[in-house]
Amino acid sequence: MSKPASNHSDPKVLISAEKLDERIAELANEIQNDYAGREIVAICVLKGSFIFFSDILRKIDLPTSCEFLGVSSYGDKKVSSGEVKVTLDINEPLENKHVILFEDIVDSGLTLSYLIANLRARRPASLRTCSLLMKPDSMRVDIPVDYVGFKIGPEFVVGYGLDYAGKFRGLPFIGFLEAEH
Repeated sequence: MSKPASNHSDPKVLISAEKLDERIAELANEIQNDYAGREIVAICVLKGSFIFFSDILRKIDLPTSCEFLGVSSYGDKKVSSGEVKVTLDINEPLENKHVILFEDIVDSGLTLSYLIANLRARRPASLRTCSLLMKPDSMRVDIPVDYVGFKIGPEFVVGYGLDYAGKFRGLPFIGFLEAEH
């Protein structure tokens, strides 16, 4: 497997900051309409979702409590190991609450499948998922994603919270790394 490009100027723009902002406003509007009159518990899957989570929550005008769930399945690799490690659990009970889980990217679907099973066991009134990015061709399990920002191809993406080995999270766009030859 080729190594990804290593310097900061290498990521190429896949989704511009303007397109991100526009689509996030649309997703927020969908959530707002679906949950009108209800309070939600919004769960951010760390670390990659934190910028998306912050931006979308500022566009949702509903009573909302925020929780954070840390998981890791990539480490410093470009492909999910399939083994999900919970690095930070939520603190509040979810029983009888309307929960939305916010993910940065659904790749194989294994992490999301694990998280849905984990959260369903806590008996929420409802549980939906929202992912900024989804790679339909990489899915290894059939798992529904209720709100999807963008469907993308097999590119390894960075920026807007997503990283490669801890780098590129602060880019204002979604970029992709080209393989070095």
